[in-house]
Amino acid sequence: MNEYVQIEFLSVSAEQKDILIANLVVAGFEGFEETEPGLKAFIPEKDYNDELVKEIAGEEILFSKTIIEETNWNNVWESNFDSVIIDDFVLIRADFHASIGGTEHEIIITPKMSFGTGHHATTLMMVQQMRQIDFIGKTVLDFGTGTGILAILSEKMGAKKMVALDNDDWSIENAAENIERNDCSLIELKKADTAARDESYDIILANVNKNVIVENFHLFAKQLLPGGVLLLSGLLKEDRDVIFHMCGEYSLQLIQTTVRDNWLCFRISC
Repeated sequence: MNEYVQIEFLSVSAEQKDILIANLVVAGFEGFEETEPGLKAFIPEKDYNDELVKEIAGEEILFSKTIIEETNWNNVWESNFDSVIIDDFVLIRADFHASIGGTEHEIIITPKMSFGTGHHATTLMMVQQMRQIDFIGKTVLDFGTGTGILAILSEKMGAKKMVALDNDDWSIENAAENIERNDCSLIELKKADTAARDESYDIILANVNKNVIVENFHLFAKQLLPGGVLLLSGLLKEDRDVIFHMCGEYSLQLIQTTVRDNWLCFRISC
């Protein structure tokens, strides 16, 4: 059985949590649990780098380290997984939650380590922005699909074809489970390290992090059809100027920027 390292950061502010999560995702951490006094982060023991975590935490933030079994982590995750209602648009729930109705769409997510359950500000903003876009008959690339939630929502909103990419085996496995659980049949799930594809898309979704977005921005620009929409999140407020510059470099138009809990979401048009 695979063992995981649990790092618990103590007495951190909401802003410090956001910055920690952004940096820890880049460092390979796969799951997070926000607690009242701090933050718990999870990574496979084989991928853990103590010196890197110390560098991310700095001198001011204290943390403790615990080795846990994968199944124990999942039990903890499930016990803390609450259903999420995003406006009157989407209900995101686990299969052990009751369906409560009252929203346009309902998505069932198996709560494992993959990123994207609607709890985090970045996923929530992506979903809110998706509501402003016409998906009917459109082609969609979901880069960094995580749980598959955005690809699943795309199909429910009427898209005709979705390609969902992720570079993590666990995410691919979890996304496949969630795609089947939500009776989706139009999503092509692939493991990939970049957004490079031999086709173009009406809509590109990327809820990842700044480094990955910057590395793949030229591919987004190349693969976005005229009149298409690019949605980006996983970015902090200090990343704003980087995205502004790249939009100008690739002649893309920034349509809207939303902010929540120090995180940004960009809607960009070709």
